[in-house]
Amino acid sequence: MLFPFRPTLLAATCAAGLLAAALPAAAAAADNYPSRPIRLIVAYPTGGISDTVARALGERLSAQMGTSVVVENKAGAGGSIGIDAVAKAAPDGYTLGFSSTSPLTLNPHVGHVNYDPQKDVAPVMSVMYSPVLVVATNNFSGKGFADVVSQASAKPGSVRWATSGLGTVGHVVLEQIRQKSKADITLIPYKGAGQQMNDALGGQFEVMSTNASPVLTQHMQAGRLRALAVGAPKRLESLPSVPTLAELGYPKANLTSTFGVFAPGKTPAAIINRLNAELNKALAEPEVHERLLKGGEVPTGGTPAQFAKAIREEYAENARIVKEAGIKAD
Repeated sequence: MLFPFRPTLLAATCAAGLLAAALPAAAAAADNYPSRPIRLIVAYPTGGISDTVARALGERLSAQMGTSVVVENKAGAGGSIGIDAVAKAAPDGYTLGFSSTSPLTLNPHVGHVNYDPQKDVAPVMSVMYSPVLVVATNNFSGKGFADVVSQASAKPGSVRWATSGLGTVGHVVLEQIRQKSKADITLIPYKGAGQQMNDALGGQFEVMSTNASPVLTQHMQAGRLRALAVGAPKRLESLPSVPTLAELGYPKANLTSTFGVFAPGKTPAAIINRLNAELNKALAEPEVHERLLKGGEVPTGGTPAQFAKAIREEYAENARIVKEAGIKAD
């Protein structure tokens, strides 16, 4: 008796065989991991807080895992260039990325990216969140954050608010405030935080939104800049008198920038979990922990699943914000 040819059954049998053969190979690769140097791509320029933290983590991973971790900076496009390099690397655990979540949760909504933020990058661990500070320059005559809104409302265009770029978290913070307050605040977008800081010190605008950093802290301590509000779950220990934007009545503007480590999509779960364990251990080291706190950052940690969930939620929320505010990167 002849049996009819069933291609679906044959295909399923072949696929099962290939999967069975691949599983031992993946397990073996994870067991031998790492057997050569690891490349850690930082999606931002040298000298910033993300670069400093990434290098500190790299040093700890080298010591813990018995292999060198080579840090490489690939800055540009709000972190998208660095994340694109990670997305296109081999999914073997030897190319990792350190970046904020914005290239995955915000940049795709405001411009074009060359990777699928849902599939091409695997979250490994959340490392820290960076509060967004609303800071006044010496050109601002008001005393507190309420004066930003009252002055802009009384005299439209009189308050100029600088961000490090269009479509950045700092820009989203401003749009949320403009939407709720209806104040006519003028947006001044820069192409990076460096020139934004230089012009802030020169009094080229009244207010700016920017991430916490050691440089910012130094200027505030010297009286050259003044914190008016902070985007964070709670007030910062270093700035106990500065209210959060949520306290001031702007809960949707109360945003932070989360930074973490990423791997290429399809990296074996065993390698992701190994890296996560090593990163949590490194983050708990007093030297690394203190370096973050001194820079105004807040250490996080956690599992890959927790980080992935937070990214999905942030992606959905940013889609709503960008649509409502009509934000575009260019």
